[in-house]
Amino acid sequence: MMKHFAAMLAIFLILFPIAGCGSAGDTGNSPDAGPETSPAASEYTAVPQPADETDKNIPAATDTRGKRAINFYCPTIEESQIIEMYQELHPDFPYKIAIHHFGNVDTSYYGALDKAFAAGGEDMLDICMVNSGYVEKYARGAMARYAAPYGDLGIDVDTLLKESDIYQYVIDMGTNADGQLVALSYQGTGGAFIYRRSIAKDVWGTDDPEMIKDKIGPGWDRFLKAADELMAAGYAIVSGPDDIWHAVENSAELPWVVDGKLVIDPRREAFLDLAKTLHDNGYTNNTTAWLDDDWFNAMRDAGPKKVFGYFAPAWMVNYTIKTECGGEKPGEGTYGDWAVCEPPAGFFWGGLWVFVNKYSEYKEELGDLVRWITLDSSETGFQYSLANGAFPGNEWVRDAVTSGTVMKKVSGVSDFLGGQDMFDVFDKAARLASGKNVTQYDTAINSYWLAAAREYVEGRKTREQAILDFKKQVKDKLGIAAE
Repeated sequence: MMKHFAAMLAIFLILFPIAGCGSAGDTGNSPDAGPETSPAASEYTAVPQPADETDKNIPAATDTRGKRAINFYCPTIEESQIIEMYQELHPDFPYKIAIHHFGNVDTSYYGALDKAFAAGGEDMLDICMVNSGYVEKYARGAMARYAAPYGDLGIDVDTLLKESDIYQYVIDMGTNADGQLVALSYQGTGGAFIYRRSIAKDVWGTDDPEMIKDKIGPGWDRFLKAADELMAAGYAIVSGPDDIWHAVENSAELPWVVDGKLVIDPRREAFLDLAKTLHDNGYTNNTTAWLDDDWFNAMRDAGPKKVFGYFAPAWMVNYTIKTECGGEKPGEGTYGDWAVCEPPAGFFWGGLWVFVNKYSEYKEELGDLVRWITLDSSETGFQYSLANGAFPGNEWVRDAVTSGTVMKKVSGVSDFLGGQDMFDVFDKAARLASGKNVTQYDTAINSYWLAAAREYVEGRKTREQAILDFKKQVKDKLGIAAE
């Protein structure tokens, strides 16, 4: 259990404020996605922990203007390492940066952000990182008035977007209602299908990712056919029915909330039937992601049935499956028996977007820092270091990034993946993802929807009753009625 806890903590730090470098934002079956910690329709009122527990001042060169420190807010201390790296590489940067980090994964961080955005003087937030599940609120929602367009920071946005080849879902997420770019992420969280080579060879005689992607997709009909063939050989295609959720929900054309009303996109509703089919036909081990031991156990061949694969971005390869596989080199546990291929439907899961307060007196001074984190595709930029395993404290990981240019420059070859260059696949996968169907309510609504789906899938409610109860819960909890 301690190992499972360590794996989940790694994901929290990377994706959840909902994953530092990335939240699974984020969307549903993450461990922190329950109703009690989900965003509500009203403004947050939570306050940060005491300053001596949450704030850290990183020494910098003397402030040549005698101005206050720049206030940088981030979910965990992990993101502060990015600032440290920037200051080390730019010793002439003349300002002190005060780091405000939070060691929790609930809404207190976002309550603190709202308060700090509106503050003036010494307490004003200047720059922050926002998880994917909350980006819409700060880019186009209630707090959008504080988001500075990147063009106002002195950044040549159009030129650098083209040079860096930033993935479209990342751009769409960080674009305001006026079409101006106000935020970008740096960690690539486009999702792929991560599968077992030995199982693929046993069932289909090949483990070639180009062949396997055509076995499981595109589309869910092929995926279910593959599930049937795997079951006949004694394997589960995924660990539990909700393992496919992220790939389903991100392919929806409509967001959960349109003009203040709850909308159930047909593709999201179809998840009920997909999950029911997986459950009733015995295509899974019927686990719940992140919560059941057997969900982790299958990564090292323990559990009821061997599991063929998982839907996830690169962070799950690096921080979860690799740590749970039962080995540290090829031949140990399932280490080296994994590969990645394109999914049946495009999706992303997690990431942190960088915002600057439009009322900050440091907008121009912060422009170079923001550019270095999000748009610098050179070998001295942050994304190159992250992808190349050169980010201090993270040298053991070659992580996917949001710059397609960097992803093509850097080798993603991994002995854990049997010598495959995973960047080739994750680059393609990121281009399939959509950032146009995301709202600030997704974390909460997804958790309600998955709970309703389980009630139906496991036979405790009819399909109709599960949907009705879901709509009532959204209305009662978030004040959002169905259309």
